[in-house]
Amino acid sequence: MNESLDPLRLPRHVGIIMDGNGRWAKSRGLPRLWGHREGTERVREIVETAGRVGIKALTLYTFSTENWSRAEREIRGLMVLLSRSLRKQTTALNSQRVRLKTIGRWEALPLNVRRELNRSMNLLKNNEGLTLTLALNYGGRQEIVDAVKRTLEAGEPLSEESLSRHLDTAPLPDPDLIIRTSGEFRLSNFLLWQAAYTEFFVTPVLWPDFNSPQFINALLDYQRRDRRFGSA
Repeated sequence: MNESLDPLRLPRHVGIIMDGNGRWAKSRGLPRLWGHREGTERVREIVETAGRVGIKALTLYTFSTENWSRAEREIRGLMVLLSRSLRKQTTALNSQRVRLKTIGRWEALPLNVRRELNRSMNLLKNNEGLTLTLALNYGGRQEIVDAVKRTLEAGEPLSEESLSRHLDTAPLPDPDLIIRTSGEFRLSNFLLWQAAYTEFFVTPVLWPDFNSPQFINALLDYQRRDRRFGSA
């Protein structure tokens, strides 16, 4: 199926709202954390596929500001999974020439997670392949407020261009495509400013079941669209 992709019409930047881990586990009579564990395997698969087909930037909605309202046990489990995944996958990411970034107020995450993030980002910082961005303790509204503050602190006139330069995602281009799994039709506070002209692909597939062929299908669907950016 990869041969059907037009390498000249790939989205430069893809964002994914990875939704449905809890429902996947519940449908199987399993604890919610089992869904998150299976979801980490899909992250590994999709990152590898994105790099292989030539996507330049991939941003994953990993942990939102709203996720702190979940049960404390689930949050602890998520942090352990994140730390272990970074420790386990960094060598493979390095071999794939992936560069790792984060957006959001990730300094509020537990110390062990921050240490693993720093270790991974430092190891991968000189890579020139796919830029993988993890949105951690992230909220789109919060990002816009922070960008306004940074623009004013820099003494710059407030404009679309100056604010864009101070977003967490800068200097990455705005996402051309946002994929949401689990069939929900909402942004959930993800890349609100950047998504002004983004194409959306929504699938009923729950994130732990979202695989490489389905990711390729989303890219093919994107390539069939006529992007007009607000023009007639």
